[in-house]
Order: sequence, then structure tokens, then C-alpha cells
Amino acid sequence: MTVDLKSFKLRTNAYCDIIDITPQVRNAINSSNIRDGIVNVHVGGSTGAISTTEYEPGLVKNDIEEFLEKIIPYDKNYKHHRTWGDHNGAGHLRSFLLKTSMTFPFQNQRLLLGTWQQIIFIECDEKGRNREIYCMMIGE
Repeated sequence: MTVDLKSFKLRTNAYCDIIDITPQVRNAINSSNIRDGIVNVHVGGSTGAISTTEYEPGLVKNDIEEFLEKIIPYDKNYKHHRTWGDHNGAGHLRSFLLKTSMTFPFQNQRLLLGTWQQIIFIECDEKGRNREIYCMMIGE
């Protein structure tokens, strides 16, 4: 069993910026010496999230953002705001709901995703950020 860690950086925009990171994850797998295994994709931080979707404009620019705004609106006065004097309570709750990591299988260095499935990063914070995404491959 071999373990390999790769990472890449993103510059994001605030408030639900959704970025297709599938090409970067594929590059991480292809640059490793592991042919068959799993890759854990992780963002270090508590206001970002990793997920999957069909990366098409109606969904990523409208539907996902509208859905999250209904259940965790940015303009609510969260108690978290009083703790640090910032206003990213919604970002923390969205990250908590969506999660900061996901794991995907790969075989012959090819991600095993569905036909229309992409891996996405979602910026949940009120500010754009410089993010580092980690890809930990485990396999043979």
C-alpha cells in the first residue's frame, strides 16, 4: 500500500463561488505513482466545502446557491458573529452541512465518476479566499 499527498491552490470569490476542481484532482492522481486506489479530496478550513454535481450553469450559478440561501441565509445574525466580530456564521454552517472532504475511487489512474459528475469546491465564506486543496491518494 502506498500513500501520496498532492495539493493545489485556488483563489475564490465570496458567497457560494462554485469551482469545478475535477481536472486538478485528475492531475494529482496522474502525477502520483498509484494506479488503483482512493483519493481523499480535502479543503483545510471551516468555511469551504467539497462536493459533487453536474457542473452546468443553471445548477451551479443558481439552483445550489438558491437552495443554500433558503436553508442557511447569509443575512441572518448568527451568534458566531458576536464571538469573533466577523459575519461568516453562514459560511461555517454551510461547511458543516456540506463537509470539507470527500473520497473517490480510481482505477488505472482514472477517476471513477458518473458521466455528468464533477468534483466541486464551494466557497461558503463572506470573503474570497486563497484555498489549498489536498489530494491524499492511497492504493497500489
